[in-house]
Amino acid sequence: MPRVSAHVAVTLARHIDHVFGVMGNGNAYFLDAIERETSATFTAVRHEAGGVVAADAFHRAGGGLAAATATYGAGFTNTLTALAEAVQAHVPLVLVVGDEPTSGPRPWGVDQIAMASAVGARTYTVGRADAAATTVIAIEHALAYRVPAVLAIPYDVAVLEAGLVPETAAPGIPAPLSPAGPFARGMIDEIAGALAAAERPFLLAGRGAWLSGAGAALGDLAAATGALTASSALGRGVFPDARYDLGVTGGFGAEGAMDLVREADVAVVFGASLNQFTMRFGDLFAPGTRVFQIDITPAATHPHVGGFVRADAAIGARMLVDALRASGTAPSGWRESVDVAAVAAHSNGDDLAPDGRLDPRSAAARIGALLPQDRVVVSDGGHFIGWANMHWPVASPDRMIMVGTAFQSIGLGFPSVPGAALAQPDATVVLTTGDGGGLMALADLESAVRVAGGRGIAVVWNDAAYGAEVNLYGLKGLADGPMRIPEVDFAGLAEAVGAEGVVVRTLADLDRLASWTTEDAATRRFLLLDLRISGDVIAPYQQEIIRVNS
Repeated sequence: MPRVSAHVAVTLARHIDHVFGVMGNGNAYFLDAIERETSATFTAVRHEAGGVVAADAFHRAGGGLAAATATYGAGFTNTLTALAEAVQAHVPLVLVVGDEPTSGPRPWGVDQIAMASAVGARTYTVGRADAAATTVIAIEHALAYRVPAVLAIPYDVAVLEAGLVPETAAPGIPAPLSPAGPFARGMIDEIAGALAAAERPFLLAGRGAWLSGAGAALGDLAAATGALTASSALGRGVFPDARYDLGVTGGFGAEGAMDLVREADVAVVFGASLNQFTMRFGDLFAPGTRVFQIDITPAATHPHVGGFVRADAAIGARMLVDALRASGTAPSGWRESVDVAAVAAHSNGDDLAPDGRLDPRSAAARIGALLPQDRVVVSDGGHFIGWANMHWPVASPDRMIMVGTAFQSIGLGFPSVPGAALAQPDATVVLTTGDGGGLMALADLESAVRVAGGRGIAVVWNDAAYGAEVNLYGLKGLADGPMRIPEVDFAGLAEAVGAEGVVVRTLADLDRLASWTTEDAATRRFLLLDLRISGDVIAPYQQEIIRVNS
C-alpha cells in the first residue's frame, strides 16, 4: 500500500522532471518513491544548499517548475541561504523536507516553519489523508506567486499507509495580466503618444519581459519607433535584433552606451525592477527623460518613473505596437544614426597587469572569443561578475544564470552547474566564480563535474582575495588580512574529482580552451581554468559602487 511519502512524490512528479538534493532520515521514503514509483530523475548534490541552488538554476535555464529536497533539522537549515535567494529572485520552487513528528519537537528540533517564513517562504505540512491535495496546493502557490514553497512531511507521517494515490486537479495559474480600467488604457495611449513624438526613443527590458514571452512584441515595438534597446543583467538577449542593442545597463554597460541612454527623450521599461545596479544608482536616465514602466508589480519601482501601467510585458508591448501602427507612426531614425557596435565595446585591457599577474579584462575577452556559441553561463557572486557580464554575450536570458545576486550571496556557483546542465542538455555550461565563493561551494565541485561532464567549463578568477571587500574596504584603510585568501590550486582540486585542471598565468595558457572546444564532448573531461589574475584591476561596476560609497 502506498505511503504518504509516495503520495507526495507521485503527485509532485506529475508536474516536474527533476529533483535535486541530499538524502537523509527525513526524506528517505520520499526519495525512495521518486526512484521507484515516478519517472522523475533525482540528481544528488553534496550539500543541502546545493540542492536548492541546482533546482533554482534548472528553472532559470528553462527547466520549468523547480524541485529540491532535504532532510529535517540541520539539513533544512543548510538550505536557508539558497532558499532566501530563490525567494528574492521569484523562482517557483517546491522544497520537500522532513519535519518534526506530530508528537512534537525532539531535542535537536528547530522551528522550520518560522525559519522558512523568515526568508519569505510559506510552508505546507502534509497529513495522512491530504498529502496529494496539499502537494498540489504547494505547487500552485509556487507557480502563482513565483516563489518557493516548502512542503513538509512529519517524520512519523512519512511512512504511514495512505491508500492509492488519487488523481488531483491541475494547479490554478492566473492568466497574464492585462491593463485594467480606463486609467491603465489611457496610460497606454499616453506612452504610445510619447513614443510617436520621441526623437530619441529607448526601450529597456528585464527578466520579467522574457518570462512573459515579450521578445517578439518588443522587437516589433523597437522597429516601429526606431528605438535603441538595452536590458537588465537578467534580461540580456530579450530583444531579437542585436544590431541596435546597447547591452546591459548599469555598471556592466560600456560607458559610451550609457552616455547614449542619457540622450533618450522617452524611455519605456518592460519587466525590469529598476534596482540600484540597473539604474546606475539613479544616474541611468537624464533629468529630462520621460520614463514609463510596464510591469506586473502593484506600482512603479523607481521614483524616476513618471507613468506606470500594471500589465504583463508582452500584452503591454503588443498594445503599444498596435496603437503606433494605427496612428501611422514612422520610426524616429535615431538608432540608424548611431554606431552601436563602437559605443557598446568594452576595453580588453593588457595581457598582464602591472603586478605581473593576468589582466582579467584580456582574459575575459580571450575566453569570450573561444567559448562555444551554444553556451549557458552560470555566475556565482563576487567582484569578478563584471568580467563575464561584459565580455561573454549570451543568446537569451535563460543562458545567463546569476544565482546569488538577488540575495547578495556568494558561494552558490558550483551547484548551479548541474541544474543548468540538465535544463539545457545540448549546451556547454560555463561557470564563472571567484576563489572565495568557489571555496564556499567546494562540496559541489564534484556534482558539477559528474553531471556536466564534457559539456562543462569552470572559470575561477583567482586573485587570492575576497576582491569586492578589498576594493570597498581595503581602499578605506581597513585591515586587509581578513580579506585575503592563501592562493589555492583549484586546478589540482578539479583533478581530484575527475576534471581537467589548467593553471592560467598568461593568455597563451588559454590555448587549451581552444583545443578543448574542438574535442568530442562525450570523451573530453570537464575543464577548470584556474586564472591567476591581478586584484589591482577593478571592474567598472565596482568602481561605480566605490564612487557611491565614498
